[in-house]
Amino acid sequence: MSETTTPAEAQENEAAEEYATAELCGTELRVKSALHWRPSHMRALRQSDFDTWSAGVLHEDDVQTFIDLDATFAEIFEFVGKASEAVGEPVGKSTAPARSSRSTRKR
Repeated sequence: MSETTTPAEAQENEAAEEYATAELCGTELRVKSALHWRPSHMRALRQSDFDTWSAGVLHEDDVQTFIDLDATFAEIFEFVGKASEAVGEPVGKSTAPARSSRSTRKR
């Protein structure tokens, strides 16, 4: 699968729980659709706990490879960006409408 996925392909991947691929340090790793990531995986990513994050979002056969690559933070952040593109979802960005900044409370 390519690094960029059409919305239709992303929906197919989601329905079939297939994996997209993204490259880290020259190695292709399989990544779950972002819609299958649990909140704990997102917390691990925000806290830079990449071992926990990888165990939750990568294919089980790729987790040890991810750990063994011992990538730098810059390489990991680039990989996360590529992975989010590959699964067709902007990781960490909600598709919900933004809340109004105006208060609706009467004065």
